[in-house]
Amino acid sequence: MEKDIYILGIESSCDETSVAVVKNGREVLSNIINSQIKIHENYGGVVPEIASRCHTEVINQVTKEALKKANLDLKDIDCIATTYGPGLVGALLVGVSYAKGLSFASNKPLLGVNHIEGHIAANYITHKELKPPFICLIVSGGHTHLVKVNDYTDFEILGKTRDDAIGEAFDKVARVVGLGYPGGPKIDKLAKEEGKEIIDLPITHMENMDFSFSGLKTAVINLNHKDPNINKADLCLSFEKAATDMLENNILKAIKETKINKVVLAGGVSANSYIRGRLEKLAEKEKLDTYFPELILCTDNAAMIAAAGYYNYINGEKSDLTLNAIPNLKLGE
Repeated sequence: MEKDIYILGIESSCDETSVAVVKNGREVLSNIINSQIKIHENYGGVVPEIASRCHTEVINQVTKEALKKANLDLKDIDCIATTYGPGLVGALLVGVSYAKGLSFASNKPLLGVNHIEGHIAANYITHKELKPPFICLIVSGGHTHLVKVNDYTDFEILGKTRDDAIGEAFDKVARVVGLGYPGGPKIDKLAKEEGKEIIDLPITHMENMDFSFSGLKTAVINLNHKDPNINKADLCLSFEKAATDMLENNILKAIKETKINKVVLAGGVSANSYIRGRLEKLAEKEKLDTYFPELILCTDNAAMIAAAGYYNYINGEKSDLTLNAIPNLKLGE
């Protein structure tokens, strides 16, 4: 019988301090998340310096809690996996430095994990049966990627945003219409409760599978400025529709090009109920298999980092104590 592998995951790329223990890449024994949303709400967005300070204050306690909940000691851990990019450099450095110290003190292997790979791996936790190859749409505050996942550690980027990430567009639209931060959940709630798809908004068509949300965002801002009394719920739902039209168009292109009919959603914006609903309808129409992470695994968390770390670890990869934060790390690097 093969030995079970326990990965301790650390995530601190933005405004969540999270530590998790995951067994064999798919079974979550603990996933402790200390969120800073309430703090950053006062500023209308994440303040990097405050985020870094908050990570420093809680990371040790969050780690102790994660090990306690998993009913394990550090000696039981096989590898310490930490996000080293992309993200806010100061925030990343807290997690990376802590992981390096932990690795050195406990003589456990260290592994730097790409945050985007983590979002993809969140689906392995929710869907124990999921295996590559598949098409993955990664939608978050910092990223919009369409990726062909050939294997657990082999990624081929089919398309990505040329300007704003979709989550960034959500946050900016929310701010303009007066909903505040975090914008995505607030737009989703207002649109679902009161909105109608009655405002015509432009969508960008690319010859390839890249995305562009800047024009859509600007159109919403201009309409709101032109008519301050415009129905905000209608504007939000119409914005969601136009943004999802662009996502859907490129998913269809990817399916046609790759002949893969397995589509996986990942990233913070994958919690959006409108986008999920549209993809479910698309799956029914096109006879696709679709996979969404459970809501707690959509936003930043350490369980997804531990899951991604597991596949890199069994692939023979490891980092040394020169590991550093790379804020602009690309997928596949």
